[in-house]
Amino acid sequence: MYAIIATGGKQYKVAEGDIIKVEKLGVEAGATYTFDQVLVVNNGSLVVGEPTVAGATVTASVVEDGKNKKVVVYRYKRKTGYHKKNGHRQPYTKVKIEKINA
Repeated sequence: MYAIIATGGKQYKVAEGDIIKVEKLGVEAGATYTFDQVLVVNNGSLVVGEPTVAGATVTASVVEDGKNKKVVVYRYKRKTGYHKKNGHRQPYTKVKIEKINA
């Protein structure tokens, strides 16, 4: 059984027991979080939502918050001596999928 959920502008294919990194949710570690934007559910038969599956939710527990690896942003214009180096670390929330309710 698997589901496709939407959160943080991205879509994730999840099954029970999976651990995924999603955009920061603002929930402390140990709490439970419910994803209500379920696009597809497959439990033997495929159910596709228009745009979401009615009454379907995915329950997950928050494992930790953190930051991804640094991405270096380097801007450069030739012949003018202009260059600027900047770094960015995107925050994430790691969640464990507990139950797919469909």
